[in-house]
Amino acid sequence: YSHGQRSFGENYVQELLEKASDSRILSSCPEIKWHFIGHLQKNNVNKLIAVPNLFMLETVDSVKLADRVNSSWQKKGSSQKLKVMVQVNTSGEDSKHGLPPGDTTAAVEHVINKCPSLEFVGLMTIGSIGHDLSKGPNPDFQMLLCLRQEVCEKLNLPLEKVELSMGMSTDFQHAVKVGSTNVRIGSTIFGERDYSNKAVDGKAPAETKGKMETLTAQGH
Repeated sequence: YSHGQRSFGENYVQELLEKASDSRILSSCPEIKWHFIGHLQKNNVNKLIAVPNLFMLETVDSVKLADRVNSSWQKKGSSQKLKVMVQVNTSGEDSKHGLPPGDTTAAVEHVINKCPSLEFVGLMTIGSIGHDLSKGPNPDFQMLLCLRQEVCEKLNLPLEKVELSMGMSTDFQHAVKVGSTNVRIGSTIFGERDYSNKAVDGKAPAETKGKMETLTAQGH
C-alpha cells in the first residue's frame, strides 16, 4: 500500500474479513480496494458483503450465486454497484471452479439484466497450471479472449470495457502478453503459504495460490 498499490485480493472469506476489518488497515489504508478471488459458497455471501472496502468479486460462477450476491448487496444499501466478474473454467478440469465456457454469455446477460445491484466488469479464469509455452500460448487464456469477443458481440458491449483477469505468479507475464488486464500475483510477493488446513470443497490448492494476492488492474 505504501508503494502505491491499492488493489489487494483474498481467496478465503474469513481471512479477507479479518484483514479488511483490522483497525490498522482501516486507519492507514483508507483507499484500499479488496477483491475476492476465491471460490464463494452461497452460505458465505452475507459474510463477504460485510467486508469493509469490498471493491470486486471476481468469482461469480453461477446465476444463482449472482442472484444471492445481488440480493445481499441490495440489503446493504450501498450507493454504488458491486463490481463482479464471471469466472469461467477454461481448462475443463474438475479441480477448478467456474462456468463451462458455453454458459458464459448467458451468465453475463443475467448479471446485466437481472442483477441491478451488480456491475459486470469482466471475465476471470485460472486455467491449467504449468502450461509448456514451447507448445504455444496457453489455450485457456486464448479461450477467455475468444469468450470476451463472443460476449461483446452478442450483448453489444464495448470490448475495451470488459476486463480479463487471468495469470498468477507462475504465468502472469505470459498472461499479459496474451491480453490479460488483471493479474493475480501472490506467492511472488508474499511467499508461499501452508494449505494443509485450507482444502475448499475438495478443490486443488493450485486454484487459490498465494498468501494475499496483489492485483494489477487497469483503471483500479
